[in-house]
Amino acid sequence: MAVLASGGIDSCALVGDLARRHTVHPLYIACGLAWEQEEQSALDRFLTVLDAPAVRPVTVLPAPVAALYGRRWSVTGLGVPAAGTSDAAVQLPGRNLLLLTVAAVWCSLNGVEDIAIGTLADNPMPDGSPAFIQEYARCLSTGLAPHRISLSAPLADMAKEEVIAQFQELPLNEALTCMAPTHNAAGMLLHCGACNKCSERRDAFQRAGIADATRYATDPEARA
Repeated sequence: MAVLASGGIDSCALVGDLARRHTVHPLYIACGLAWEQEEQSALDRFLTVLDAPAVRPVTVLPAPVAALYGRRWSVTGLGVPAAGTSDAAVQLPGRNLLLLTVAAVWCSLNGVEDIAIGTLADNPMPDGSPAFIQEYARCLSTGLAPHRISLSAPLADMAKEEVIAQFQELPLNEALTCMAPTHNAAGMLLHCGACNKCSERRDAFQRAGIADATRYATDPEARA
């Protein structure tokens, strides 16, 4: 089974959970976004701590979006949406469409039929809906025939705080949920603490009732 693994809480939880029952092929689609270097490092740390024999090495597949997105904040890292901004402000147009297409082609060439994605219940994006995932699986299977593609979103009925609570035994503190990660003087990776995604992460841990061990650059309690 292939899993779209971004290094965030949702996809890391998905990898850890599925590895209990399946051989998992984590796929990281490198689109050239501003935070990807730190995100890939977070994914590598998570998998090292997870130490699950069923998880194969990460496959990195390039799919650069700069020609499509231009000088958007997600490419330049400038003007990153802050806490409290709308869902529309953080939308990456066609992201799941692109990720699933690249993953499906890899699967067709490597004898893998099943792709899992860590979409959650409150995902408002059109290419994160159950209808899209169901319909696109049919399109991919048609386009890659005779290879069959199955798409699933095992966490689609859960909110982020539910994922954190249910999979708290996994090393989710290693996952990255930040659009502007930084480093301290010692080179340690820090969540910025100010962006939309950091706010989402902090709030989810609070709602889950679980201590947040994340190191935030702007959090007064962050350890430097």
